[in-house]
Amino acid sequence: MTHAKKAFVRGVAIIGLAFALSSFFPGHGRTQIAGSTTIGVSQEETKLVAAGWSAKKNILGKAVYNDNNQKIGTVDDLIIAPDRSVSFAVIGVGGFLGVGKHDVAIPMKNLKEEQNKLILPGATKEALKALPEFQYAKADNRKKG
Repeated sequence: MTHAKKAFVRGVAIIGLAFALSSFFPGHGRTQIAGSTTIGVSQEETKLVAAGWSAKKNILGKAVYNDNNQKIGTVDDLIIAPDRSVSFAVIGVGGFLGVGKHDVAIPMKNLKEEQNKLILPGATKEALKALPEFQYAKADNRKKG
């Protein structure tokens, strides 16, 4: 194949790829129609999202400390309420390699972030272990919404 023919084929392939990709991003470059559903976030909402906590980077698996800088547990999970708000952190207390660990649900509003640490003011390991153990609901017991 000659150089000119290769360049032509490559150009056609690039145009075809661009056309194919445009079908994956149908809203890109087009005007939104009034009343249509937005599946992403607006620019204003993006500011709120960027200022929030990342579950993966800032919360899950992170140690929780009390206000005396003592490690009292680890955030193992976040519970999303039926209204879709993050309402509780499941904190694992005690145990070794998961054995003997006591999970408790703590309201997210009680957790504070200070100097890149999660703080649960006034808490101790003993106080958390004295709380009722958190257990997940069975899938058929949850209301569908």
